[in-house]
Amino acid sequence: MRREVPAVEDTVSPAARELQDETASEGDGGAGGAGDGGAGGGRGAGRNADRRRRRRRALRWSATVLALVILGGAGAGYLYYEHLNANIKSDDLNIGDAKDRAAETEANSAGQTALNILLIGSDARDTAENQKLGGAKDTFDGPPLADVQMLLHISADRSNMSVVSMPRDTLLDIPKCTDPDDGTTYGALTDEMTNVSLGRGGPGCTVATWEKLTDIHIDHFMMIDFSGVVSMADAIGGVPVCVDANVYSHTSSGKGSGLKLEEGTHAVKGKQALQWLRTRYGFEDDTDLARAKAQHMYMNSMVRELRANAKLTNPNKLRKLAEAATKAITVDDGLDTITKMYDLAGELKKVPTERITMTTMPNRYQGSRVVPTDDAKQLFRLVREDIALDGKDAKKATASPTPTVTDPAAAPGEIAVQVHNGTSTSTLAAVRGRATAVKDLLQGKGFTEAVADTSAATAVGGTVVRYPSADLEGDAEAVAKALGIPTGQVKKSTEVSGVTVVVGADWRSGTAYKAPVKDDTTPDTAGAINASDTTQCMHVDPNYTW
Repeated sequence: MRREVPAVEDTVSPAARELQDETASEGDGGAGGAGDGGAGGGRGAGRNADRRRRRRRALRWSATVLALVILGGAGAGYLYYEHLNANIKSDDLNIGDAKDRAAETEANSAGQTALNILLIGSDARDTAENQKLGGAKDTFDGPPLADVQMLLHISADRSNMSVVSMPRDTLLDIPKCTDPDDGTTYGALTDEMTNVSLGRGGPGCTVATWEKLTDIHIDHFMMIDFSGVVSMADAIGGVPVCVDANVYSHTSSGKGSGLKLEEGTHAVKGKQALQWLRTRYGFEDDTDLARAKAQHMYMNSMVRELRANAKLTNPNKLRKLAEAATKAITVDDGLDTITKMYDLAGELKKVPTERITMTTMPNRYQGSRVVPTDDAKQLFRLVREDIALDGKDAKKATASPTPTVTDPAAAPGEIAVQVHNGTSTSTLAAVRGRATAVKDLLQGKGFTEAVADTSAATAVGGTVVRYPSADLEGDAEAVAKALGIPTGQVKKSTEVSGVTVVVGADWRSGTAYKAPVKDDTTPDTAGAINASDTTQCMHVDPNYTW
């Protein structure tokens, strides 16, 4: 369906409006000057003033040209705005089952909300150019794979940004997805590589897979393919990268990205930038983990380059950047106009470079693939709770927050509660009878309608009280208070039909729940890299030197 382009007056930036106002007043001044009577000296002074105004306008033009090029002020500007909008490709944000979706991110005490954006790199060979760049002729026009997946988390107060990469060969559960274009339904999968999610109805399935794994609500996605990377890299210009030895990513069997660099720092762009981002054979241990590290270095360097040249005033180069960006990416419907993308860029610019942290999802090998570890759960929790990965969050205010208004709780004897045993772990079997023990504890506290769930035990790390709808929130909080479970562990969930206590692996024994001490440090296994660190250099596997 063709998108409607907003009316021009709704798309003009403040900078563009300022320029329009100045243009209008220039006409007024000209008319006024022609009508002024007075001596010749007065007219000369008026002409000098006009010249000074024109010089000021010329300087202001440099400051507002990007806004005009991108957002369009009127006439040709509006037509160009419409042209750029037509370049943008969009797709559905999340095409998974409702039960697998994460709850929307809540605002902080200041009313600010964090943003989560999933970056997807597609290996689609759907055009002659993409096939030439990607190789592998046998996969031409086959299902695309999401070979690069990075979650960008922008904190609610815009003070910091966290990035989490997931290796493409991570084994996880992929939810049921429905293709929004033809209605094809793809059944849920277990222990499948994460990169196949893209071919199951589109990027919305990759988003759904992330939400199911992390319980982090994703607000937007941006997807780019091989040719898009090349065009963007050319438009941006050279991005400095470093290798600690001569490297040639090539094997006798034809594998490798083809990247060939001498030892030291080099500015890569175009096809060479794509090679850098795809290099696996030649960096460190020749795995996707090393490739993710190289991608982080490139992104950090790109951020530094863009910010160092942020005062660019060349209209032609700005136009090329706008063309390349709008043609290169596919976005969700929430980013499908230049105005929306411009607003998002404004939010990203607020984050200081030194507060951007790149990480890779902690993992362990399972055969030749990898799976998330407990450290990965820790990393996801930090992102979910908007805790900075660089450890530099300001100290939390000691004042008590304004209490949340909830539906009043019923009397304990009137609250129906189901207790589920979730005490099993990857190394320990579930504690037999644990749901019954906590049910008896509740009944002793007056919750006479409490019952034990007789279904099979599951593995849940932390004890939680779940409720399905707002009218039961007060009841759920009353149950939690009776058991000594913190309010932060009371969660709304569509997976339950009533108030449900899930006894987790953190409460395998005893009658008094002790909330675990929260560790808000970023796991060492995440391989954190700060965006301002200019000393990073990729280690080259000696087998790939020349």
